[in-house]
Amino acid sequence: MRTLVLVVMVVAAALAGRPARAALAAPFHQAELIFPQENWHNHSPCIVECPNGDLLACWYHGHGEKTDEVIIEGARKAKGKPAWSARFLMADTPNYPDHNPCMIIDPQKRLWLFWPNLLANRWETAITKYKISRNYQKPGPPVWAWQDLIYVTPTNFEEQITAGIERYAAEHPDLVQRATMDKTGIAEYARRMKERAADKLQQRLGWMTRVHPLLLPSGRLIVPLYSDNFDISIMALTDDWGKTWQASTVLMGVGNVQPSVVRKNDGTLVAMMRENGLLERIRRSESKDEGMTWGPVESMDLPNPGSSVEVIRLQNGHWALIYNDTTDGRHSLAVSISDDEGKAWKWTRHLEQLEPGKGSAAYPSLIQARDGRLHALYRYEAGQGSSIKHAGFNEEWVTQGDAG
Repeated sequence: MRTLVLVVMVVAAALAGRPARAALAAPFHQAELIFPQENWHNHSPCIVECPNGDLLACWYHGHGEKTDEVIIEGARKAKGKPAWSARFLMADTPNYPDHNPCMIIDPQKRLWLFWPNLLANRWETAITKYKISRNYQKPGPPVWAWQDLIYVTPTNFEEQITAGIERYAAEHPDLVQRATMDKTGIAEYARRMKERAADKLQQRLGWMTRVHPLLLPSGRLIVPLYSDNFDISIMALTDDWGKTWQASTVLMGVGNVQPSVVRKNDGTLVAMMRENGLLERIRRSESKDEGMTWGPVESMDLPNPGSSVEVIRLQNGHWALIYNDTTDGRHSLAVSISDDEGKAWKWTRHLEQLEPGKGSAAYPSLIQARDGRLHALYRYEAGQGSSIKHAGFNEEWVTQGDAG
């Protein structure tokens, strides 16, 4: 009898010690706007979970996309609190537009903020800046202790651009014939791209952030970058916490931008990208050497209307992908789950399904918190101006599907 009582007590104690996990077994979803919709332009958000459990968000805010007053704003949802804080300033380069912020917290519990600053109000004049903070787990904005620039210095850039265009033309002759590249065809497009690629200034400017950086087990930090001037992607890599940076080979697929990187069990890195060209599919490339060199850019079966995506690895090894799952706009925002490292996406559920032409939900940022819940941020616009929307949910909610 004494043994039976002891077993019952042990089981009861074990069950009592896991209420949070038990709660997460039930499908969960909750969403809210961080601030009321307004006529200002609010775009390209990013979210991280702080070591103390707070959620920290940032985005860019201004009258337009490239006007001089554009700044990086932020807000905080303190752990256990139901509402987001008032907005605060995260970064501002006076009289220059600041854009597309992304964040990561490193193993030393330092917060890194990366963002492109436009030197002359055009995408091709961007230069990537970053700040570091140790004092950010408090009300209000982080206290920044360090700021620097990432100097992107590609090698053999002209040769990579030329080879990439030739490969694209060979693989997609039907698309080349109907290409709208200044309506001059692939030959003239290739000539202009090669001319730009030979210009050292154009090689080194115009690289912009979008989604979370990725920290590898080796300690290498990868900051995914892209160029609207060349419509391609590249990775900035540091092995010494920003003391030095090096550039990867180009991810060259004609129209593949805003890469999001996830790591397979065998160490292979997979970059999934927005499609800026004619293929209308999410683009994909792989690296076998921790992001230094990248293979051919291919197309996935998943649609893309020219909008940002993000893919992350979950605690159980599954992958979660957030994206606009259409080819005709940004009104439908979905989350898909894969249990085989992206070979198939077996479960999909929509965070938003707005009427086409009447609103958008796009440029998502996705994380998984330590308690297992997923948190997404995205630009939300539906007839009353723009805001940044937060959705908290779990994998069980996604795997239920829309019918759930």
